[in-house]
Amino acid sequence: MRLPAEWEKQGFVQLTWPHKDSLWYEVEKVQACYTNIVRAVIKHEPVLLVCRDIEEPRQDLRRCGLQDHSCIHFVQAPINDTWARDHGGISVYGDAGEKFVLDFVFNGWGLKFASDLDNQITRKVFEAGAFSSDVKYRDMRPYVLEGGSIDTDGAGTLLSTSECLLSLNRNEYLSRAQVEERLKAAFGLKRILWLENGGIAGDDTDSHVDILARFCSHDTIAYTACEDSEDENYAPLKAMEEELRQFRTLEGKPYKLIPLPLPEPLYLDGYRLPASYANFLIINGAVLMPGAGSSLDNVAAARLRKAFPGRTVEVIDCRALLSGHGGLHCVTMNYPAGW
Repeated sequence: MRLPAEWEKQGFVQLTWPHKDSLWYEVEKVQACYTNIVRAVIKHEPVLLVCRDIEEPRQDLRRCGLQDHSCIHFVQAPINDTWARDHGGISVYGDAGEKFVLDFVFNGWGLKFASDLDNQITRKVFEAGAFSSDVKYRDMRPYVLEGGSIDTDGAGTLLSTSECLLSLNRNEYLSRAQVEERLKAAFGLKRILWLENGGIAGDDTDSHVDILARFCSHDTIAYTACEDSEDENYAPLKAMEEELRQFRTLEGKPYKLIPLPLPEPLYLDGYRLPASYANFLIINGAVLMPGAGSSLDNVAAARLRKAFPGRTVEVIDCRALLSGHGGLHCVTMNYPAGW
């Protein structure tokens, strides 16, 4: 088995549409943000849009200025929420080149939120014929795993956090060694790089790695950095930075590390929101970066351009998504070419 890296050639990106009865704060602003993401993605590859009623997102997209839906494939399914990274299927290649979509249990980030419908989405998408005929469905029950909790270099190394993968109400009946064993078997891994530190105030995923540190290539990692010693995120992010400095590639060399500034604090009703530039999405020929409406957006984008030569970096204002405590990568799931 092999878990491909996000920068490999992609077939499409999945989003799950935020409907008007969802729990989103100011859902029309969220839909406008989703529309901007869809608009950016379809310049490079198709979009799979999961929705509770197909006509609903069509109307919303038109209202937000996107009239051409020819590169969007709509699949209807009951939904609780709209975080496709975490309830979406995870794509792997078999040893003989077979294509599998793995359907792990999604339980609302450790039973924090309702997820009975979202846990069924990948199976329903598969049954609707959204994948190529040679893609095989694999049910991974009872193992709980969210796509935002893992990141890979595509060559056998997985990056994750112990706070999430070893948390209560996910797979607490397993030891760390047993968790490693299952992940290595599912994804064909050679090793797991465990981050024991790191976290951003306002995050309710138990430190998903996709807001903390991301592979940009087999030897480069971009990560969220904090230089303000008065910031509540300073100590955990500094400890994480030191861990990253100790990590080595499979060849035994230090990783090239690219610090992404922590966005200026954003609040909703007095609650700090978990903004992170590390929550970017890699697609064919481009990187989409969540903007936070700050001058630091430009700083982060410039650093990502150095990390991804040959790709454009497009900044999308994703402040509306922060009201749900997530970002751009969290609401998308990419699938490889041929899927």
